[in-house]
Amino acid sequence: MRDLLVTLIVLGAIPFILMRPHIGILVWSWLGYMNPHRLGWGFAYDFPFAQITAIVLFASLIFSKESKKIPITPLTIVWILFVIWMCITTPFAIFPEFANDYLIRVIKIQIPVFITMMLFLSKERIDALIWVIFISIGFFTVKGGLFTILTGGSFRVWGPPSSFIEGNNELALASLMVVPLVNYLRLVSTNKWIKRALLVSMVLMVVSAIGSQSRGALLAALAVAGYFWLKSDKKFVMAIVGVALAVGIYTFMPQSWHDRMSTIETYNEDASAMGRITAWKMAINLAADRVFGGGFETFRQGAYDLYLPEAPLPLDAHSIYFKVLGEHGFIGLSLFLLILFLAFKTGKSVEKMTKGVAELEWLNYLSKMLCVSLIAFMVGGAFLGLTYFDLPYHIIALIVLAKVIATNTLKAVDEHKWSRNCYE
Repeated sequence: MRDLLVTLIVLGAIPFILMRPHIGILVWSWLGYMNPHRLGWGFAYDFPFAQITAIVLFASLIFSKESKKIPITPLTIVWILFVIWMCITTPFAIFPEFANDYLIRVIKIQIPVFITMMLFLSKERIDALIWVIFISIGFFTVKGGLFTILTGGSFRVWGPPSSFIEGNNELALASLMVVPLVNYLRLVSTNKWIKRALLVSMVLMVVSAIGSQSRGALLAALAVAGYFWLKSDKKFVMAIVGVALAVGIYTFMPQSWHDRMSTIETYNEDASAMGRITAWKMAINLAADRVFGGGFETFRQGAYDLYLPEAPLPLDAHSIYFKVLGEHGFIGLSLFLLILFLAFKTGKSVEKMTKGVAELEWLNYLSKMLCVSLIAFMVGGAFLGLTYFDLPYHIIALIVLAKVIATNTLKAVDEHKWSRNCYE
């Protein structure tokens, strides 16, 4: 039944994608984030829904009369350079047989995200994309929060099979990145019941993230909460609510959760944490020796034999920063860090530009929440290898779109005022 339902939705969407290419991005995002076909057990499990959607999307783009320009900004220029650099490092990879396949996977993610920047230049389309992201990831994390509460936090919550966020740690970080987006939807909604439902969803998503027993997610949650508090106009009230929530979570979670969180302080006694540090050392040694890094999928035995032979076992970097360093060298890491810096800076500039502008209040909310999502990614990603996951790039794309819309709208307002003054 699930297989048939997913098939009907995707095939039924084809005529709409042909008429409006942005719908193809929405369908592609739903397939990428939720992996609904992997929730069945029949023919749909390995059916190439994403490829079919992509083919129809490209066909629609060819015939569409919509403007199809990628916004050229310092951020998008650095972003394009990063993608080009990943293509350059791949031929020099230590394990080319794995690197080539992974590069194709990364390009398949990057192209639709760049198409998003071409087509989503309106509030309606941006809101639709955020709703799709929320529903896709929230399907796992909202019910995961309920599951955590009903089981007393004794079990971990897992994500969609065969995806970037299948693991409990990865799903927890994705959940924390989506929470600010859900808050944006709550802020711009005019229906009180939708507002309440979104608020409940946010709470359950946070509970799901904490219940994952992910130490990186806990640190990301603290960073997000701290940023919310700093930006709040009601710091005392927020502090009271935050302390009450923290005490509630602390007393509710089982002993296994407390034992795992306590290893943050005693990381040198934890095999998992020490394994990360070992991988980071290997990445530093490799990048110091190879300008192009080791290429995609470099955290394997052969690379460890060359650059850290004393390591007991080959482990992945489990860090967005050291993963880029090991795979694409210091140049790749510099470009990646510059993307994050420019994205956050751009988001803050949109927040400043739209402050007090009634018709752009929604953009003010959006830019604030996108910056919070970035903070969750940058902090939680320090301990998780979600470097190439779709969501952070969609967030950056939305920041670019927010800046373009804000600039164009304010320019139009200024021109209208100038024209009116001249007439008068």
